[in-house]
Amino acid sequence: IPTKNIEGQMTPYYPVEMGNGTPCSLRQNLPRSSTVMYICHPEAKHEILSVAEVTTCEYEVVILTPLLCNHPKYRFRASPVNDIFCQSLPGSPLKPHNLEQLEKQQEMMKMPFRRVKEEEMHSTKEEKFSSIHKPVAVGGHQLLTVGTTHISKLTDDQLIKEFLSGSYCFHGGVGWWKYEFCYGKYVHQYHEDKESGKTSVVVGTWSKEEHIEWSRKNAARTYYLREDGTQTVRMVSHFYGNGDVCDLTDKPRQVTVKLKCKESDSPHAVTIYMLEPHSCQYILGVESPVICKILDTADEYGLLSVPS
Repeated sequence: IPTKNIEGQMTPYYPVEMGNGTPCSLRQNLPRSSTVMYICHPEAKHEILSVAEVTTCEYEVVILTPLLCNHPKYRFRASPVNDIFCQSLPGSPLKPHNLEQLEKQQEMMKMPFRRVKEEEMHSTKEEKFSSIHKPVAVGGHQLLTVGTTHISKLTDDQLIKEFLSGSYCFHGGVGWWKYEFCYGKYVHQYHEDKESGKTSVVVGTWSKEEHIEWSRKNAARTYYLREDGTQTVRMVSHFYGNGDVCDLTDKPRQVTVKLKCKESDSPHAVTIYMLEPHSCQYILGVESPVICKILDTADEYGLLSVPS
């Protein structure tokens, strides 16, 4: 089985040869050809990891797919993680002094927030909760009646509010580049290296006016037709422009963010993948349970809001 060096690790791949491409003027009009290399990655969404021209008009395309992972010879091998054990020197404090000061400062900042939360909890009316939930006793005193479903709902609501405000950002991606998406703010791609640190590229920044102009020419909402004949929003698309200038085009990068619903047991689960159909013009796919709860709030421009 052939292997290829992917980010310093020899990785097995399944090759597919593809020919009869567009004639290449640099090679007496011989047709272009490509070797498509399929590589196992359990969390991938069949995205293209890289496209390289290895020789004139001959290309290598690396695609990450979970389908190969069932075969033992192509399975994904995670990089080994070595534990590091530290031992304090005789006479040293249990914690560094700076860490203790930082923890004290954090506790001081949390105190007002905790008092507000406790007041909110005490003011919650018991009739809002189901009678099957019993009071929680702490130290022999009944503090408040708690319903798990309501706590979960409050958590989801807070997550949605933070996501739509841009303060809760999604991170993801496989391969060399990782991606950060902050709704209504920006899309970044970045690579972190122990030696050179973090390299970041601004793929696109948000402008409501530019997006509305873009949505007049493009579909900002895509619908799904239910069996009962009603339709619901399946996906929304948002335009983020004015990214870092691209060396290949001398124009700012831009990206279309496609937000889709993806059911999952974890409310924080997210899948992110990036496509580049044209040089420095990207499509960012974002799928998460958080999005499922807000797609139907999309207005005519595909803009989302907190559900009522």
